[in-house]
Amino acid sequence: MDMSYFQEDRYTIRRKIFKLFGGAFHIYDAAGRVVGYTKMKAFKLKEDLRMYESEDMQKEIFSIQARHVIDFAATYDVSANGAPVGALQRKGLKSIIKDEWFILDTQNRKIGLITEDNAGLALVRRFLCNLVPQSFDCQLGGEKVCVFKQHFNPFVMKMTVTFHHHDDAHRDLLMAAGILLCAIEGRQK
Repeated sequence: MDMSYFQEDRYTIRRKIFKLFGGAFHIYDAAGRVVGYTKMKAFKLKEDLRMYESEDMQKEIFSIQARHVIDFAATYDVSANGAPVGALQRKGLKSIIKDEWFILDTQNRKIGLITEDNAGLALVRRFLCNLVPQSFDCQLGGEKVCVFKQHFNPFVMKMTVTFHHHDDAHRDLLMAAGILLCAIEGRQK
């Protein structure tokens, strides 16, 4: 895929906390328009998320699928228009203290890293029930390309994704990472 669906420099991902079963995520552009929507099914052993342009779920933007049912260092494949764009792999044991994810290309080579901002704050978050919002830095090829910043709100999981490069070909993969950070990391708190 040559061009990402996400061309703006700033997006907001929101997840309603008080949803009876599963979860729903909305992606908003800087003007507040919904530009992405997905539903997480409850009680799924193997994650399979589909991101659509809107709640009518007619046009799929990308999909995120776990490779295995239960895996502490899970890998999630991301595809757009049926073609792989890369994968995201959680760094198993290391993520107990400080969340870290590898960004993989379509050949499963490590091309980047997403890391929680600070190990000290990460430990505080784990013991204070997430009263301190998470922040993640994302690097591709050793260069910082975006930041994922959670905002404190007890009723809505809200994360801002800010891109630092205008021509990044990996934006769909990075937006999928934002969804996973809200879904997977948010669920462990």
